[in-house]
Amino acid sequence: MKVSYKWLEQYVDLSNITAAELAEMMTRGGIEIDIVEARNQGVSGVVVGYVKSKEKHPDADKLNVCKVDVGSGEELQIVCGAPNVDAGQHVPVAVVGAKMPGDFKIKRAKLRGVESQGMICSAKELGVNDKLLPKEQQEGILVLPSTLKLGTPIEDVLDLNDHVLELDLTPNRSDALSMIGVAYEVAALTGREVKLPQSNIIDTADKAADHIKVSIENTELCSHYSARYIKSVKVATSPLWLQNKLIAAGVRPINNIVDVTNFVMLEYGQPLHAFDADKVPGGEIVVRLAKEGEVLVTLDDQERKLEPHMLVIADRTQPIGLAGVMGGATTEVTADTVNILLESAKFAGSTIRKTSRGLGLRSESSLRFEKEVDPARVIPALDRAAALIAEIGEGLVLDGVVEAIVNESVPLTITVALDKVNAFLGTSLSGLEVRTIFNRLGFTYEVTNDEQYTVQVPTRRGDITLDVDLIEEIARVYGYDNIPTTPIYGEVIPGALTKAQSIRRELRKRLSDSGLLEVVSYSFTSPAHTELFPELARDTKAIKLLMPMSEERSVLRTSLIAQLIDITSYNRNRKNESVALFEIGSVFHSDEEVLTTLPEEKQRFGALLTGNRTQAGWNSKSVAYDFYDAKGIVETITTALGVSEYISYESAQPTNFHPGRTAAIVLNIEGNKEVLGYVGQLHPELQRTSDLADAYVVEFELTPLYELANSDIVYKVLPRYPAISRDIAVVVEQNVAVGDMLTSISSTAGELLESIQVFDIFTGERLGANKKSVAIALVYRHKDRTLTDEEVTTVHEQVVATLEQSFEAELRK
Repeated sequence: MKVSYKWLEQYVDLSNITAAELAEMMTRGGIEIDIVEARNQGVSGVVVGYVKSKEKHPDADKLNVCKVDVGSGEELQIVCGAPNVDAGQHVPVAVVGAKMPGDFKIKRAKLRGVESQGMICSAKELGVNDKLLPKEQQEGILVLPSTLKLGTPIEDVLDLNDHVLELDLTPNRSDALSMIGVAYEVAALTGREVKLPQSNIIDTADKAADHIKVSIENTELCSHYSARYIKSVKVATSPLWLQNKLIAAGVRPINNIVDVTNFVMLEYGQPLHAFDADKVPGGEIVVRLAKEGEVLVTLDDQERKLEPHMLVIADRTQPIGLAGVMGGATTEVTADTVNILLESAKFAGSTIRKTSRGLGLRSESSLRFEKEVDPARVIPALDRAAALIAEIGEGLVLDGVVEAIVNESVPLTITVALDKVNAFLGTSLSGLEVRTIFNRLGFTYEVTNDEQYTVQVPTRRGDITLDVDLIEEIARVYGYDNIPTTPIYGEVIPGALTKAQSIRRELRKRLSDSGLLEVVSYSFTSPAHTELFPELARDTKAIKLLMPMSEERSVLRTSLIAQLIDITSYNRNRKNESVALFEIGSVFHSDEEVLTTLPEEKQRFGALLTGNRTQAGWNSKSVAYDFYDAKGIVETITTALGVSEYISYESAQPTNFHPGRTAAIVLNIEGNKEVLGYVGQLHPELQRTSDLADAYVVEFELTPLYELANSDIVYKVLPRYPAISRDIAVVVEQNVAVGDMLTSISSTAGELLESIQVFDIFTGERLGANKKSVAIALVYRHKDRTLTDEEVTTVHEQVVATLEQSFEAELRK
């Protein structure tokens, strides 16, 4: 529903409320405003002009040289290429200095050697949607009524100084599908009065009943049908004020008769239809269901095959309109129409909806009938349209309304108590405040001493049927922002993430920021997958599903890596050869063949890296993932959790891992060791069968780390005293673990050792068989004083002696 701000002002006082403020107010009141669009798209300096003469351009066949009067006392020469420009027309003229949409400024110009002092404008150039103009105005310049005063700003002529509010209505608020309905809403929100339009009909002595006969055959689908007879009308173009209002609402003007029916439909929300009365035999109207095989050519010139469930308006022999949807072409109002039969009715929304959908024919009329119109507006809308046709079309309204009524609509009465209102809303509203809100809504009511309200709901508000609906209305008008925040029940503890949830969220962010992609795989897998990594499965049994989707999803997974392999293979088969994936999820373990207790669910972290970490560029080579990238992921996680001091690595050979490139991830707390998982390369045979290049994987338990995790930041004072560095290179057996050597060095050097790092490992024939050289850099520093060379030498010699004794190391010199 598009609502013109200036049009709305005719029904409710909007002083001191801008269009934007009104939109915000209505949105907060429950009717959302999607868009507030200014009708003026940047036009200024365009005025009404009069074309005094038109001559052909001397050097251009399609151009004309016009002499134009804009009421300034100066005659302007304007070159115009529009085919419909002619002498004697009133037209919009952009004079020199005027601005057009898009910040386009009009300047003096020469067109093929002839000076042009402005521009004669089309509707499109003024920012008006030319598709909404009458067909004769859609091409060429815009021709204005000859009654306009020269020099009048075009913004005033076309009502461009206006804003259009686009309402996003919910299905229950059909009352706001009319200007008056919106006015009632605004009046309730602002506390102002609604000014309803007046219908001043001067009836003739001739009786409408002598020309019209109305009957309803299907009383279930039509409860009220009324008609007026208007004779001697003059069908013509509508006045500009009427066209402007329809265009603002997104409706194209057609002629004064049809435009009035559309105007009143937008004003009252009650669809109307005008028949050419001389084409309705005997003026007899029957509301009935269509007969088998009947067809109707509608106003859009489409032949419609009617179904027996469709409600039609018929004359004595045939249908002349689809009730509530569209009129028929045989009784269309044309330029030759003299007498009008004007219809206003209440049709059941269900039948209009079914007909509209069945024929694929939607209209502004069917939209309103589908959502149920206000039965109390059938006659007021009819009278309003008749009065306007008499005024604009110079018709004579015959005396009386011819109607058939099945049942009278009665306003619904609902009782609600003040205590219930406050209990539902958590407020402490007084009786005076509630009565004031009902008055603003336009609801009549009676109140008892114990603040029980018996409210008579107007028929325009068909969405209000229960006392809770009234409470909702009170809340809307009172203001949702004014309702205090109160606990739903007792003391409410604010929601928060658990420690484990917070950790998982932080890990996902860090790993994603590091370039890894998170995947979420099924918790169900195949039995073969559960047998790939028995050490990760803790040698437990695969847990079978009672009703599996397929064999590939028939058991609960016991590790994450198997499915990461599948995902990576899927990517590589589609030419995505460099993959870095991770998953945080649950695995399920049980020692029972047939479950009698719930399986143990464990939180795990898994990752897989394959392909290149960096791609080749013009100045660099590609770098492939290796074991230390996978190990770096583990270190990233343990460092983020503050548990790296408890983690160590030991050589391991689990099933389907590379026997020489795999380590166990060990949690070591006060000498109690627990293997959390593994980091390493997949076994070459598994890589081959999975169609993978070298792939490095990680999987380990997260739950033990949740308990140890510490996010406290420990600050250290920057060193005030210098450090002393020492390097050491020793030859040891190939099977000696360097990690054990580093642990031994740290233990021997004690608190004086600041850092330790392996910077080279060398093997070769000159070292001897099964020998390797390990070079280690050590940094010594005391936090409170400067170390002497003698102190460092003493400690360093103890380190060397420990390596020689514990690892049979030989010092390289």
